[in-house]
Amino acid sequence: MKLLVTGGTGFLGLAIVRQLCSYGHSVVTFSRGKHPEMESLQVNHIQGDLADFQRLKDAMLGCEGVIHVGAKTGIWGKYQDFFLTNVVGTENVLKACRESGIRNLVFTSSPSVIFDGKGSEGKNESLPYPNKYSAWYPKTKALAEILVMSANDENLKTVCLRPHLIWGPEDCHFLPRLLEKAKKGNLRILGKSPNLVDTIYIENAAKAHIQALDQLIRNPKPVEGKTYFISQDEPIPLEDFMNSLIGVGGYAPVTKRLSPILARISGRILEASYQLFGVQKEPILTLFLAQQLSTPHWYDISAAKRDFGYRPEITFEEGLKRLTAWYTAKNDRETNENILYND
Repeated sequence: MKLLVTGGTGFLGLAIVRQLCSYGHSVVTFSRGKHPEMESLQVNHIQGDLADFQRLKDAMLGCEGVIHVGAKTGIWGKYQDFFLTNVVGTENVLKACRESGIRNLVFTSSPSVIFDGKGSEGKNESLPYPNKYSAWYPKTKALAEILVMSANDENLKTVCLRPHLIWGPEDCHFLPRLLEKAKKGNLRILGKSPNLVDTIYIENAAKAHIQALDQLIRNPKPVEGKTYFISQDEPIPLEDFMNSLIGVGGYAPVTKRLSPILARISGRILEASYQLFGVQKEPILTLFLAQQLSTPHWYDISAAKRDFGYRPEITFEEGLKRLTAWYTAKNDRETNENILYND
């Protein structure tokens, strides 16, 4: 099939593109950035912004399905920027699908759309959206998710996936930020409880998207118009997850702790101060981040298993081995390049 992947040069998008190509699909990617691998994968890469409806529609020419990964992520920034990409961009994807006659759409959402600051343990997709959000990303992703689920009809079949804490080789956002904080000694464990959280290895997250698309195409009835949590299906204490990842970079485990209440108060104060003085840089701590770090949030993924056969094929242990091997090779390569440059 000929398929479009928005955000196809990003961490998750590229993993999806690689898997689609390995299955023999013809892939078109649409994103603002470039990636050197697009040429070797024989992918038709089109640079553009999700807010540009006509360019997006042109990219869909001849496609039979769309995996909409592209989004503005993060915990800090202007609401209009998040809204333009995540909500207006998704509206454009839906409109372009209809006008292009595309019948199948998989949307990448996030468990944060139902995060109410209190956490959740083993709950399923029946969880309601909260009345208030602590950051613009989850709020705008919730609005987008609602749009996608509501759009499902006889002409356009849709499904939403909620991967949580995607990690693995080639992560250019979450892991580097975490390692930078470890280097500066800015990491803390909030509270004394071993808060369990869901994570998902990058290849498992990519595979889930392709399985959901395949189900939409073959037999949409079990999944159409629905949203699903996907994860490793093995919740892990947040401090163990954090220490495993910084261990890849050679940093010692974090042992210093901070009161969750103090962290939330500090997050509020920092946010207010940054907004008051117009500081663009992201605060070291926000209310949303403090809430995420001090609560358990893991979910029941039995619906994804039942409805489209999702199973996390790569275990946490195997994923960590692959991440360590990639990071080591990356460091060796950068060291050799520095030596050559200095010579």
